[in-house]
Amino acid sequence: MATAKKTIKLEQYASPLRCHHDQRETLVGLGLNKIGRVKDLPDTPSTHGMLRKIRHLVRVVEAKK
Repeated sequence: MATAKKTIKLEQYASPLRCHHDQRETLVGLGLNKIGRVKDLPDTPSTHGMLRKIRHLVRVVEAKK
C-alpha cells in the first residue's frame, strides 16, 4: 500500500523587484516567477526552508495530506 505524500499549494502574490537576487532565484526554483502563479509542491524540510526565505512574496493556499 502506497502512502499519500503531503503537498503544499503556494501562490505568489507579490513582486520580487525590490528583493535580493537570491530570493528571486528561490522563486524561480520553486516554479513561481509571475504574480498569480500557483504551484503544488511536496511538503519537505527543503521546501519549508525555501518558503521561509520568501514568505513575504507567497501565501499558502492549502495543504493536502
